Amino acid sequence: MKKPLAVGIEDYKRIIDKNYSYVDKTLLIRDILDQAGMVNLFTRPRRFGKTLALSMLKTYFEAETDEKGNPVDNHGYFLGMKIMEAGERYTKHMGRYPVISLSLKSAKQPDFPTAVQVVEEQIAEEFKRHRYVLRSDDLLEDEKERFLALMSQRASRAQLATSLKFLSYCLKKYHGQRVIILLDEYDVPLETAYFQGFYEEMAAFIQSLFESALKTNDNLEFAVITGCLRISKESIFTGLNNLKSISLLSNHYAEYFGFTEQEVEEILLAYDIPDKMSTAKEWYDGYRFGDTEVYNPWSIMNYVDDAVGGAPFPKPYWSNTSSNGIVREFIETADAGARNEIERLLAGESICKPVHEDITYGEIQKSQDNLWNFLFFTGYLKMTRQEFRTDTIYLTLTIPNLEVRHIYKNTIRDWFQTRIRQSDFKTFYRSALEGDTEKMEAFLSGQLAGSISYHDSEEHFYHGYLVGIFSGMEGYELRSNQESGLGRPDLVLRPFRPEMPAMILEIKRAKKFTETETLCEKALAQIEDKKYSRELENEGYQN
Repeated sequence: MKKPLAVGIEDYKRIIDKNYSYVDKTLLIRDILDQAGMVNLFTRPRRFGKTLALSMLKTYFEAETDEKGNPVDNHGYFLGMKIMEAGERYTKHMGRYPVISLSLKSAKQPDFPTAVQVVEEQIAEEFKRHRYVLRSDDLLEDEKERFLALMSQRASRAQLATSLKFLSYCLKKYHGQRVIILLDEYDVPLETAYFQGFYEEMAAFIQSLFESALKTNDNLEFAVITGCLRISKESIFTGLNNLKSISLLSNHYAEYFGFTEQEVEEILLAYDIPDKMSTAKEWYDGYRFGDTEVYNPWSIMNYVDDAVGGAPFPKPYWSNTSSNGIVREFIETADAGARNEIERLLAGESICKPVHEDITYGEIQKSQDNLWNFLFFTGYLKMTRQEFRTDTIYLTLTIPNLEVRHIYKNTIRDWFQTRIRQSDFKTFYRSALEGDTEKMEAFLSGQLAGSISYHDSEEHFYHGYLVGIFSGMEGYELRSNQESGLGRPDLVLRPFRPEMPAMILEIKRAKKFTETETLCEKALAQIEDKKYSRELENEGYQN
């Protein structure tokens, strides 16, 4: 019997307890110990296994205790895993350290007070998890009172700001061993704060919360932080000299977040669908971390789950989980040059841009290049090549796969339709009724100058665009691709009052400006030859 797929399960213990399938990433433990970084920041796109990785690290390293303070043995969770074959040099660290584990993914709130409250609740839960230390005589009474205040969310803002350092101190006193700190999705509240307009407040709060825990904490063994973007030393950790940033450009740890091609092949074989490999590659491959080719793990697990269940087609699973506000921000602020580059990307081409690893949410608008950087580090673009010019790294970028291409096309289409609905088309409608094609042309040119076309399906795109425009024309019924005469005209506008003019529109795609006149004549001849007006004439329309 095949193991169930752990779709959406990010708790390592639960995966092992319930005998879910697990792609063994435990050698991450070995590499973290070998690299010996004090503060390790892993930046990867959303849904690339960061939370599960931290859960696995917590299970391995933590000197876990139950509510009564009795030790919990987690060795069984790693039987048969690769880390157990790495040697005593690594296994001696199992179950040795007190661990502080904090996730900020729930701090995705619409305003600053609510976001801070959610973070405070998460911190209180971590204090409750370690409340066994209150039974120790090593803590002074005032320290226990402070612990209880943080546990019950009665602490001052100043105490909250240094809460992680204080908890490290308490755990070190109790266990006699330095503490490991795991911080997951640190930048989720920063991303939300950027789009909601309170970024500066949120950045200052995150800085105050993390700085004392990671910069001046003698009780720290090491820390692992995850997010989409690199922490800017200037805005989050001023003067933090012990930060080791592992970004998409780093070769270290490249195989631990996402699935390698070999791992995907093994998964598909295990579930008896090896014939799906080409589809999986086309839709969910294309990422490159350092020199390692990587598949989107969230999408692969969902795809395999659906394919085993008999679903015939792949889906854009990642588009339903990752914030598309990033893409929207870029599209809406793009100048003419950037829009042209987006069209090139949609056509399957690549662009070359300078990359800056310390880009932050607060700096998105400072430069058009920052927006390209942002799309790269959050997984909306992939690197195919990098080169060093003078003092800057340049990346050749393209859209990773069909799944991400789907996000671009559909979000662009949706936003464009929204823009259409918000426009005032009275002048355009009047020009159409009067047959003033020059005014119609000028209006459409102005609209299209701020949009993006699809090189692979332009006629279809403009057809939908015109449907969106004419659907708001009062007093008319819009018919699209319905039979009339000897064929199917693209658009027919049928007035409710017979004395008003009816309209037939046939759309042609010109690859060159010099073809437009010829194609216009071809379209008009098609309307006549296929007798598209016959149905309207039979209904009594004369104009």
